[in-house]
Amino acid sequence: MSTIKEILSVLEEMAPLAYAEDFDNVGLIIGDENAVATGILVCHDALENVIDEAIAKKCNLVVCFHPILFASIKKITGKNYVERALLKAIKNDIAIYAVHTALDNHPEGVNKIFCDTLGLINTKILIPKQNHIRKLVTYTIRDNAEKVRNALFDAGAGSIGNYDKCSFNSEGTFTYQGNEKSEPTIGERGIMSRGTETKIEVVYAKHLEAGIIKALRENHIYEEVATEIYNMKNTFNHIGLGMIGELEEEMDEKDFLLYAKDKMKSDGIRHSAFTGKKIKKVAVLGGSGSFAITNAIQAGADVFLTSDLKYHQYYEAENQLLLADIGHFESERYTKEYIVDYLRKKILNFAIILSEENTNPVKYL
Repeated sequence: MSTIKEILSVLEEMAPLAYAEDFDNVGLIIGDENAVATGILVCHDALENVIDEAIAKKCNLVVCFHPILFASIKKITGKNYVERALLKAIKNDIAIYAVHTALDNHPEGVNKIFCDTLGLINTKILIPKQNHIRKLVTYTIRDNAEKVRNALFDAGAGSIGNYDKCSFNSEGTFTYQGNEKSEPTIGERGIMSRGTETKIEVVYAKHLEAGIIKALRENHIYEEVATEIYNMKNTFNHIGLGMIGELEEEMDEKDFLLYAKDKMKSDGIRHSAFTGKKIKKVAVLGGSGSFAITNAIQAGADVFLTSDLKYHQYYEAENQLLLADIGHFESERYTKEYIVDYLRKKILNFAIILSEENTNPVKYL
């Protein structure tokens, strides 16, 4: 039997919480992680009817895309849809876990699913994540350097784009003198030691830091391991919000919108004025993406598909690209299928159920 905590580790492999935006509320929202899991229900929104479905299907873990608890609350009295869902989940010992922007920013997440559904090729991140790269500097003797380097690589350090096992190494002279409580690997306590050390420098994504530090300490021969960690201003091009790619064959604007409407199963698309250009380069951002209009223009997109555009934001197209609002739910609609497929590959012989509830609050005539 698996505990909820064991399942959470798989979810965090799928969508590392460090990928999420700072404003977001991702991870385990309510529930006892030490409870034995009876089943997993995957949904888009953990509303009250979804909790009812979890109860009926004997699932005590609900994995949702949107966090049901987003803004802070001081009371849970059942006066609104959020509180009613939380109350029912708590009463029935159901845990709720949200992925949201942790999966939005993932290179295989929401926007890659969006691109794949549209058949886009040559895809890349539209808005790469900032402040996600760190650099580790450590020092050890020559005989230990290769072991330390390989351990760091195995933990995920030293990956830069299409290259792995990247490091910079230099040599210098070390000095130290241990006190009466020290157990020096080289030399004797109370006596100045001097020799040659290798300086090892590697970069890594910050969500890997705990494992990298653990690997360093387990493979370093010194009693006290010297480390320096720096925040890098470099852009991390492999995770971030939105994506841009290309159609294999260009299309007329109206034909493309009808194509996108069909592929994303949208009941309606609002769009800016047609530019008269062919559509070849397509930018997407699942969910509310008006903040990325300028990014899409700068990236040379012919069209930008997103949702929740306001009246005046359509003017921002400036006849440079076509803006299209396909609906919030619609832009993310295949996310829960992705989560179910991922979990079924990782967790065998366990009930992982795709919710049958349609939680899209927007209806069309």
